[in-house]
Amino acid sequence: MLEISPGYLLNYLPLIISIAVVFGATRHEDPALILRHSWHTARWITGFMLVIFLILCILDWWA
Repeated sequence: MLEISPGYLLNYLPLIISIAVVFGATRHEDPALILRHSWHTARWITGFMLVIFLILCILDWWA
């Protein structure tokens, strides 16, 4: 199984929040729209990272 340091996982949440809020703020000026767009962006990034993680786990198991 892939080893992930807890330090990297502790950095995940603030990094995703900051990326999503900045990305949402560059698209909208209304705070409600910024938060909604940020939520969707954070879910998309998390889902993408989860898919990549699963692919790497499968390749690690297979190889």
